[in-house]
Amino acid sequence: MAKENKMYNYDANLKKWAADCIKNNSFDPVLYQKYDVKRGLRDLQGRGVLTGLTDISEVTSKKIIDGKEIPIDGILRYRGYAIEDLIKGQFEQKHFGFEEIAYLLLFGELPNKEEFKEFLEIFSTFRTLPNNFVRDIIMKAPSKDMMNTLARSVLTLYVYDEDPDNIQIENVLRQCLELIALFPMLAVYSYQTYKYYYENENFFIHQPREEFSTAENILYMLREDSKFTELEARVLDLCLILHAEHGGGNNSTFTTRVVTSSATDTYSAISAAIGSLKGPKHGGANIRVVGMFNEIKKEVKDWSDKEEIANYLQKILNKEAYDKSGLIYGMGHAIYTKSDPRAKILKSFVEDLSKEKGRSEEYEFYSNIEEIAAELISKNRRIYKGVSANVDFYSGFAYSMLNLPEELYTPLFAIARIAGWSAHRIEELTTGSKIIRPAYMAIQEPKKYIDLQNR
Repeated sequence: MAKENKMYNYDANLKKWAADCIKNNSFDPVLYQKYDVKRGLRDLQGRGVLTGLTDISEVTSKKIIDGKEIPIDGILRYRGYAIEDLIKGQFEQKHFGFEEIAYLLLFGELPNKEEFKEFLEIFSTFRTLPNNFVRDIIMKAPSKDMMNTLARSVLTLYVYDEDPDNIQIENVLRQCLELIALFPMLAVYSYQTYKYYYENENFFIHQPREEFSTAENILYMLREDSKFTELEARVLDLCLILHAEHGGGNNSTFTTRVVTSSATDTYSAISAAIGSLKGPKHGGANIRVVGMFNEIKKEVKDWSDKEEIANYLQKILNKEAYDKSGLIYGMGHAIYTKSDPRAKILKSFVEDLSKEKGRSEEYEFYSNIEEIAAELISKNRRIYKGVSANVDFYSGFAYSMLNLPEELYTPLFAIARIAGWSAHRIEELTTGSKIIRPAYMAIQEPKKYIDLQNR
């Protein structure tokens, strides 16, 4: 009884303390404008505040003409190469490209045949976890969230590293290459453990194959029969390439650079980035898109009826349907306006995959929603610069056609983005000389201390 009373007191006090936290940690947002504070490191027009320089990638959606910003189709470049050219090169040469893109991001230039062959031979040797790691680290503490397991696994790998705190570039590069190689195993094995413990499904472990690419190995390890088609592997490889890097300003990459600037170890920096990517406003966004589409599919009876689609999307915008947020997830981007190049590229491959999977009708449904949503958002929000589908709009559909579980959607993002994080960590260690420390303005009033007995 005494214990129950204590718990009651705890619950009651927790509610009171939470209310106090909210009251005493809130202030008028107008103060941001009064003191010209770029909240979220963005100005009132949503433009990012310049906080650094990078030679790794470029993300832009405008050009300056006669002193005015003019919206253009989105541009994404890795080390100066347009993402469209890189994708075209991979498919013309008919080889899987994520590893070549990782090489480009890390070393700053594309490899020749001999360099790439040697890189792949070395890279494949890194796909080996420490002895008993799966049993002792992943299986003994299964989690329902793969991102948390991934972060814990990365932090634990610190213990197995004989030189974990050495931040000389050669050592950091070795650590980064190992993490890029190991991320697929950490994510897939975590998922299989979760399904075994929480849903009583068969437990199996497939070791990655040396001759397979990252995309092929993900499908090989994930499926019980290890079978997949070439198109499936190529679409997944494309997704990994498109998610590998996106400038220094996205939340998880900026986190990597902020934490790296303190001169901490690689495992701490990367686990911090994983924590950032987990957030639904960042890497978890594609889950929101999937949830929204599942609801739309149930509510819209005729997927070919554009009027019925428009009526339901209007309800979403009016905060009358789905999660009442007023947002059509997958539409719009912080930088891109007229188009997201990643979404345009992925859309064409998703169309091909939908034909192979017999889901062309569903693809047309997505395409109609993209078109109608852009028109409605521009009209309702009076957005004149344009709004377009972002990469999350089609990635969830692509993953569903690949029979990938939703629990792995965000970890797949991490499997790709670790290449970009690694490049930015190395660039920060090479070029950054100061710890990143932004300023905050204190707005509290001075107070006089009163003794506890007199309060």
